[in-house]
Amino acid sequence: MTQPPNQPPQPPNQPPGYGYPNSGEQNPYGAAPGAGPYQQPQYGYPQAGGYPQAGGYPPPGGAVPPPGAYGADPNAPYGYDPYGRPYSDKSKIVAGVLSIFLGYLGIGRFYLGHVGLGIAQLLTCGGLGIWSLIDGIVLLTSNNTTDSNGRILRG
Repeated sequence: MTQPPNQPPQPPNQPPGYGYPNSGEQNPYGAAPGAGPYQQPQYGYPQAGGYPQAGGYPPPGGAVPPPGAYGADPNAPYGYDPYGRPYSDKSKIVAGVLSIFLGYLGIGRFYLGHVGLGIAQLLTCGGLGIWSLIDGIVLLTSNNTTDSNGRILRG
């Protein structure tokens, strides 16, 4: 039987890859065939070879995937709410404040992409201020308000 290159010699009655070289001791942890000889852990300072470089832990600084690695869902650019509805890229706080202060111009609804409602608020001066005030309060307090794409507004 010939030895493969870069492998320590094994006893003739032992399959390759198990136990210490030239001893009858088997791996107590049940290594898979071809997993290599069992070695006791080395403690202290690294020897001439240094620390292993391949594999192991990720580099320090967090596990930030490269752009496009996971392919985010284009229908939910900011994820999903607890009920599985996609979040919008628009904020309900911004929409509510715009509706309260500039609602007579329909700016809050234009921000959300509801052009028809924005024009209606513009033509009626925000329902004489009452519609825009109520609209702003509803936008700030509701969890079900959507943008023009039907996505839930972010808080």
